[in-house]
Amino acid sequence: MGRGEVTVDRPAGPRRSEWARRPVRILERDGTVAFALDDVEAPVGWSSLAVAVVARRYFAIGPDGAAERSVRALLERVLGAIAGWALAGGQVPDESGAGALRERLEGLVVSQRATFATPVWLNAGMTERPLTAACFILSARDSIAGLLDWNTQEGLIFQQGGGAGVNLSGVRSSREPVSRGGLASGPVSFMRATDAWAATIRAGGRARRGAKMVVLDASHPDVMDFIVAKAREEERGAALVAAGYSPGAAAGTLAFQHANHSVRVTDEFMRRAVDGGAWQLRAVRTGEVLDELPARSLLRACAEAAWRCGDPGLQFADRIARWHTCPNTGPITASNPCGEFLHIADSACNLASINLLRHLDGRDLDVPSLTAAVELLVVALDAIVDGSGYPSPEIERNARRLRQIGIGYANLAALLMSLGLPYDSDAGRGRAAAITALMTGVAYRRSAELAAALGAFAEFERNRDEMLAVIKLHIEALGRAGDGPGAVWSAARREWGRALALGRRHGFRNSQTTLIAPTGTASLMLDCETTGIEPYYALGAIKRFAEGGEARLASRALGDGLAALGHAVSTVEELSEYAFDHGHLADAPGLRRDERRVFQTAAGPDPVSPIAQLRMVAAVQPFLSGGVSKTVLLPAGAGVDAVEEVLVSAWRLGLKSVAVYREGSKLEQPLAVARARPGAGSAGPGPARAGAGAVERRSE
Repeated sequence: MGRGEVTVDRPAGPRRSEWARRPVRILERDGTVAFALDDVEAPVGWSSLAVAVVARRYFAIGPDGAAERSVRALLERVLGAIAGWALAGGQVPDESGAGALRERLEGLVVSQRATFATPVWLNAGMTERPLTAACFILSARDSIAGLLDWNTQEGLIFQQGGGAGVNLSGVRSSREPVSRGGLASGPVSFMRATDAWAATIRAGGRARRGAKMVVLDASHPDVMDFIVAKAREEERGAALVAAGYSPGAAAGTLAFQHANHSVRVTDEFMRRAVDGGAWQLRAVRTGEVLDELPARSLLRACAEAAWRCGDPGLQFADRIARWHTCPNTGPITASNPCGEFLHIADSACNLASINLLRHLDGRDLDVPSLTAAVELLVVALDAIVDGSGYPSPEIERNARRLRQIGIGYANLAALLMSLGLPYDSDAGRGRAAAITALMTGVAYRRSAELAAALGAFAEFERNRDEMLAVIKLHIEALGRAGDGPGAVWSAARREWGRALALGRRHGFRNSQTTLIAPTGTASLMLDCETTGIEPYYALGAIKRFAEGGEARLASRALGDGLAALGHAVSTVEELSEYAFDHGHLADAPGLRRDERRVFQTAAGPDPVSPIAQLRMVAAVQPFLSGGVSKTVLLPAGAGVDAVEEVLVSAWRLGLKSVAVYREGSKLEQPLAVARARPGAGSAGPGPARAGAGAVERRSE
């Protein structure tokens, strides 16, 4: 495929008849209006919830002072900017190619086959160099000036709707001296200050606040204070509630609520934790051993804190390093807030998400449809790298030299359910692995084609052998996966073979291409029933929005799944009604035991087990450039031992990172099982089709 050649057979550009005007609203539980907008132009196939969320979060006041009131106008602003960047950057050859790119991207979004992440919709077309990357990894120098620089960069990122992560292991501990006498404050004290800053800044002027990740190495002297920091705050919040404060008021006083915390551990640490060895904590500046403790006690502290509040998670340093495509440029020491973007410090990544259910053709994946969508997104995201602005010269340099992009998907669990496949099954995991392998194979192949026309990313030659070795690791994993669903696996093997051959010849345009994001707002825009890789949280749930209001979320794939199992229309209607009222089918009449497995949820009487959630991540991880944003949901009654078992199992299964959330362990959570049909709080006219995955420990 030559320079500027953008090909996608489907979806075609939207016809005028696909658009209509309607009022939308989001209500509070008591029926009061949290958001309303009349006469919104939107695609007729979108649910009222999708239209309301897009109108509320993405409609902007343009440079000309006019307020957007149309999804069509939103697409013109954003996709027109992307097409212009592609023309300037050479991804398309001429005005005709730019027009074709814009039209095909519009068709992709209007048909809800794929969409971009929030910062693209908020900022593209608003200024000449808008911040469009969703994910950032920053650095923090061990000085007041360096820490203030980190805080400033984070603030700029939060303002534009992005999220940022940082590793603070280079910051001296509270047990080490400073040059003017006395001891350093330590990273946890600075974390408290920067979390307050994140709580203050609205993303794009909306109600959503900053999202961040803070990582600390397991060898840092302050690691125990770091581990328990959020758990202690949650205990303080519980005490305030016991004293008479409302959960919302109490939660508003707690520190660290806008940051996810993760401990970075090595294989050596995990082996010692499992086998009973000692672990040393070393001074940041000198490397001197300041303390020694059982590795198991540190891991146990992580499990106890995560049992209490969902933090910290773990990041497995050696596993991440093994799959790093650019180790000669710099190490990977942190991630973005949700854990899926894993690359060097002072770097950025643009995201897009594919709605898998819209690429289903009967009983199987529509391979040409998914292939065309991935090809198109690679071109668009590569153009966005050039068109975007960045919060610092260092990040801009790395973004342009590494050109990281992140294509992922949502609605995996809905796709499996619609096919009658249990999430927790070899068949379900095989289907997920095949789809993921195809997606990443196509992305790397298309990236190599762009490299042939425009040149490889600037750091490729410096990392040629290492990156090609990672591509071979993906192909080796493909060989171990077996046949699986024939057409998809066959296409995946073909794409990976082409990617390796073209990459050897031309290099790659992008240092990474795929990951699995949590897809919060993106999944609502796409009318997805499940987010990212998550199983269904419930078959009937209440989604509470940060800006106020809530919506009842129900599954439509449920009916397809029941039909795939051979149930009559009358039975489908009865069981759909039961699921809508109860949130599950675990004890529904008229279902065999083996059929109930197809409709398992993460919450409910017979939940998808933690190990099943981990195994799904393990199935797809070898076929992704980056990581997987995944929160392992445990029932409220699970103990600390169960949390520790999840952490150890994640390491043994080869995951790059893991996070845990025990149901009900925080004062507030954004998603809850709908036990009874509420009288108010709908998203507005029409069904609220978008469903939900597991409660996110991590910020959207």
